[in-house]
Amino acid sequence: MSENPVTQGQQFPLTIKRIGINGEGIGYFKRSVVFVPGALTGEEVVVEATKVNPRYTEAKIRKIRKKSQHRVTAPCPVYDACGGCQLQHLAYPEQLKMKKDLIVQAIEKHTRFHLEQINIRDTIGMGNPWGYRNKSQFQVREIDDTVETGLFGADSHELVPIENCIVQHPDTVKVTNLVRDLLEELEIPIYEEERNSGIVRTIVVRTGIKTGEIQLVLVTNSKKLPRKRELIERVQTMIPEVVSIMQNVNQAKTSIIFGEETMHLAGKEKITEKLAEIEFDLSARAFFQLNPSQTEKLYREVARAVRLTGNEKIVDAYCGVGTIGLSLASKAAEVRGMDTIAESITDANENAKRAGITNATFETGKAEEVFPKWIKAGFKPDTIIVDPPRVGCEESLIQSILKTGAKQVIYVSCNPSTLARDIQLLAKKYNIKYIQPLDMFPHTAHVESVTLLTLKS
Repeated sequence: MSENPVTQGQQFPLTIKRIGINGEGIGYFKRSVVFVPGALTGEEVVVEATKVNPRYTEAKIRKIRKKSQHRVTAPCPVYDACGGCQLQHLAYPEQLKMKKDLIVQAIEKHTRFHLEQINIRDTIGMGNPWGYRNKSQFQVREIDDTVETGLFGADSHELVPIENCIVQHPDTVKVTNLVRDLLEELEIPIYEEERNSGIVRTIVVRTGIKTGEIQLVLVTNSKKLPRKRELIERVQTMIPEVVSIMQNVNQAKTSIIFGEETMHLAGKEKITEKLAEIEFDLSARAFFQLNPSQTEKLYREVARAVRLTGNEKIVDAYCGVGTIGLSLASKAAEVRGMDTIAESITDANENAKRAGITNATFETGKAEEVFPKWIKAGFKPDTIIVDPPRVGCEESLIQSILKTGAKQVIYVSCNPSTLARDIQLLAKKYNIKYIQPLDMFPHTAHVESVTLLTLKS
């Protein structure tokens, strides 16, 4: 491997060729790859090297010599500091094109397919790509004797205070700000990360956009919550839409939000949300898609891909609270799902019961362990739907899928890189019919997709 020609602090001109998986501009200097946050495809910039590795360089923009016609002013006042969004400076129609290109890049990098072999469709976007997130998880810290809520800056644990996050649903912002002010007024101890002391770490708010119900979860460093009763009464009086108040205890020094123990403080233990015509009960830690309007589009794409006749047996792997499986149950013979979070499975089974769905069952456990057990017991699925986390599917699950001879696999992905890796393995027995990208998180570098794979004849 040739030595990186760039030195730390060096300034040099660069032409940006495309946007990468983290939303950064990518260019090449003397054949060495350079990543530049905030730079856009086609721009000519002068950059300064901030981090030099043998295989690549990270740099920051010093000057834009030629600006992209698609560059816009980010409307968020803390956009540069926050790091929660990566693409507010790119016009939304171009974001959709860029997200399709992320899948193209992943196919090129991680598979042996030729691009002409893969039908990658245009990205399905939103009419209004703002205020879409139904759940917020804002850290709480004390800065100069003032309680602040916000997100950690990119690659740091420095809190960026946020008064109004414009990609969040307004209700989540309203509740977060109210609770923040009450914590300060009631002098409830705030978590100090360095000393691992104090009480309140994170304010989590989830709103049912169709039902109007709101759940508040206080993540704390201790089971104790001083002035708890007064805090609860004030929240319930000031925002009666908050129908569920929970406390989650997380005493670990970790960036993971939730601990294992969740306690019921007031109101209901769960809130209800609707997708299409099915109601879902949501526990504090249960996974549920953050953008309900795009989720409905996503599930319509899954339904189109599946093309059920009413006789199929379906596996819904990584099922969460059962959203995908339950949305298909009326058109199938049987649905089985699994997930590692026990509360999600409880919710999934209760959601099925509430909807009068009798042909769907859900089980707690890892997909790569539960699925082979079902197969060994004689269960033979026709359709397998996987919706894994960003790390993708375990290879043992892929191998089990290959052995089943299921007619079709629908792969719902939130990470193009692991999608490409996994469909390369599945291609031993399956044809890749198409990949449909969908923008679940506008103004970020994330892209969701639905891939249809059919069994080779």
